[in-house]
Amino acid sequence: MKTGAFTAMAAATMLAAAPALADLVIPTLNYRTGPYAPNGIPYADGFSDYLKLVNARDGGVGGVPIVERECETAYNTEKGVECYEALKGEGSLVFIPQSTGITYQLIPKATVDQIPVHSIGYGRTSAANGKVFEWVFNYPGTYWDAASIIVKYAMDQSGGSLEGKKITLVYHNSAYGKEPIRTLEDLAKKHGYQLTLIAVDHPGQEQKSQWLQIRRERPDFVFMWGWGVMNQVAVQEAANIKFPMENFIGVWWSGAETDVLPAGDGANGYKAITWHSPGSDFPIYADLKTHVYDKGNAAGDGTKAGEVLYNRGLYAAIVTVEAIRKAQEIHGVAQITPAMMRDGMENLSISAERWAELGFPNFTAPIAISCADHGAPGLGAIQQWDAAAKTWTIVSDYYTPDEEVVQPLIEADSMAYASENNITPRTCE
Repeated sequence: MKTGAFTAMAAATMLAAAPALADLVIPTLNYRTGPYAPNGIPYADGFSDYLKLVNARDGGVGGVPIVERECETAYNTEKGVECYEALKGEGSLVFIPQSTGITYQLIPKATVDQIPVHSIGYGRTSAANGKVFEWVFNYPGTYWDAASIIVKYAMDQSGGSLEGKKITLVYHNSAYGKEPIRTLEDLAKKHGYQLTLIAVDHPGQEQKSQWLQIRRERPDFVFMWGWGVMNQVAVQEAANIKFPMENFIGVWWSGAETDVLPAGDGANGYKAITWHSPGSDFPIYADLKTHVYDKGNAAGDGTKAGEVLYNRGLYAAIVTVEAIRKAQEIHGVAQITPAMMRDGMENLSISAERWAELGFPNFTAPIAISCADHGAPGLGAIQQWDAAAKTWTIVSDYYTPDEEVVQPLIEADSMAYASENNITPRTCE
């Protein structure tokens, strides 16, 4: 084949594959492969299925269809950055990194490129300060919120005081796993508990020595910042040493079905923080069945629907779509730009009534994002695993974070970042 003909054919193929100018392009940096795939797949399926629902039922958002651009990262930071570079020029409205490591790398890049980043309940906690991080959002909560809420819950379980108690943090030895440490250290000073830190190296399949240490030290509570196979192994090891599972509490990325099912009855009573309800007993599932599942268009095989991470994928897609809708409303156009999407995200408000309209009544807390606060509402509840019923049940009210500890940490860290990067914080009304 002659070079000219080949070039013309390649160009035609690229044009055919590219999204139309009138599409709303949402890249998804998923990981359906690698050691974290069991957790990544249900989340990716939920996100994709909601976008398909909006296209099939509503014709898109504001009459404009959504195009999902999926890029496989295998939870690898380098691959995640490559996905960003490959997709940012396609009119991508927002990047959802699906990894704290990738988020840290994308923050400076996306800020320069003026494309919003939404690290949903993960990433750099101090990005909640919208005065400094204009293009980064981490609503509905941060790891420092989660850490302080878990401590509050443990305090309530201990009769209102943690004085003299021993708490161990088992954490993924990465930027993600290290996020809660400074908060837990400050809370230890405030509440008088002894904190022990135990790292688990990627991917987390070997934890014998860590749990032997826990058995020797006999902490009152174990908190976990884990992901993927690390969670499964930790729950099994805790069961093996007969640690009281009701005192073993994971972050919201350590509280899904895939984390507990492998341990069988041994996982019974394990707990984790969450910001939304589990299960499929919501009206949205009727729409998904009619417009997606029954049409054979589901992203997965259907077995993950209603699971914690599938619902979290739905949540992520809903707030993305609602931010698009808000951006269209603000700017009076249906075809929005990444800068307009940023405005929609910063002015996003989803009331309890709106969640019900969307098919998720009593599913989660209302959201109200602002210029100054990109991490609201910061609430969390505790869910517990019933091994016999194979179900998660929320067993607490929603807690607010300890703002007395969390906010000064956010302010100090974000202002240090601003100083290091010559950023003048915005003035927010």
